[in-house]
Amino acid sequence: MKVYLLGAANPETIRMIMAVQRSVPNIEFPGFLDNDPTKKNTEFYGYPILGGIDLVPELVNKSKSDEVGFVNLITGNMIARYETSKAIVAAGGRLVNFIHPSVELSMSRWGTGNYIQEGVIVQAGVTVGDNCSIHMGALIGHETIIGNTVFIAHAVSVSGCCEIGDGTFIGTNATLLPRIKVGKWAVIGAGAVVNRDVPDYAVVVGNPARVIKRNEVQYSDGRVY
Repeated sequence: MKVYLLGAANPETIRMIMAVQRSVPNIEFPGFLDNDPTKKNTEFYGYPILGGIDLVPELVNKSKSDEVGFVNLITGNMIARYETSKAIVAAGGRLVNFIHPSVELSMSRWGTGNYIQEGVIVQAGVTVGDNCSIHMGALIGHETIIGNTVFIAHAVSVSGCCEIGDGTFIGTNATLLPRIKVGKWAVIGAGAVVNRDVPDYAVVVGNPARVIKRNEVQYSDGRVY
């Protein structure tokens, strides 16, 4: 299988490629896509940057009988992640999971197009939707439900039985107490301690977390399919 990665920015991606290939040797990573035109035809740690997502139809057609998948590495902006993943799918690309082999996946359910870094702990009964990214050292407590197009930064602690809505961004070292419900397209600031439910589109910060404004997003969900 050939897997193309969108977003040539973080060198940790290269270590993930090496770890995945040690675990699943038949996966090939031919190069990166990046919508920054100045990066086209350059290299990222030895891997070619082929161009932007306008190349998706060509890469799919060129591969003929080979399986081709795409992974979105964009995490800093959830609208950008959502829109670029939608564009990949609309162009005929298939999103696939890029999950570090150290992550225990048993007794959990996963969608597709997810990017999960090293050291993430996912407890039993967790459900993760499509197009999500969870960064190093995050803890997802048992029976938590994560929607689509969700980003969880490194060292976040999500307690058991939480629900996280589509499009949510959770910053570094944030903590969600048990059974918290986070609405769609919410933003939880770094270090926030969330002890009550978070409304749709809310931006919350602090300990205890409080709503400081509404996140203006025009989308009703984070589904890419």
